[in-house]
Amino acid sequence: MSETKIYYQGSRPEVLDLIKHSPKRVLELGCGDGSFRRLLDDNLEYWGVEPFPDAAEKARKNISKVLEGNYEEVLSDLPEDYFDLVICNDVIEHFVDHDFFFKSIKSKISKEGYIVGSIPNVRHLSNLIGLLWRKDWSYQDDGILDRTHLRFFTEKSLKEVFSKHGYDQESFKYLNIIKPRIHPPRRLFFNILILLLGKDTRPLQFGFRIKPK
Repeated sequence: MSETKIYYQGSRPEVLDLIKHSPKRVLELGCGDGSFRRLLDDNLEYWGVEPFPDAAEKARKNISKVLEGNYEEVLSDLPEDYFDLVICNDVIEHFVDHDFFFKSIKSKISKEGYIVGSIPNVRHLSNLIGLLWRKDWSYQDDGILDRTHLRFFTEKSLKEVFSKHGYDQESFKYLNIIKPRIHPPRRLFFNILILLLGKDTRPLQFGFRIKPK
């Protein structure tokens, strides 16, 4: 399955419980075909930002206002002090300058607003095995080493970015984790590696909710 198809169709329901209250005005960056929007209440003012024309066209069937372009290109079209919720499901790793994003998005968020999202974990066990055991770092069409990823984060480095840019970390969770099992023997080997390398090697992604201080 191609990255484009995965990208268009990803609804990401596991991110839903990071949303702490019913927002009124929502901005989703990298909204794809609008699948995530269908998981939320209908009575929302919902904006989407989507860089790919085909996905943006599909998104307009689910989202009332879709801005076509990347974040930097549409930033000036986003109202100030406006959004109660900004959604970033696996998009920050695609930004040319993630520091600019965390600085600039603050002016678009309302007083009680916050950011919810997910981001791939470069310390996932499968990636560490490829790097340390197979001595390989090969970009792929999707996954952690997606060839379109421009930034890579560990739990530690991601939390440092939040702190650096003045965000309170209200929630941080592991998404799509490796579930420990004793059998078969290969799984026991994985469990030993997780014990040695740390529990942060289990999730494929991190989910977070942060709020500007």
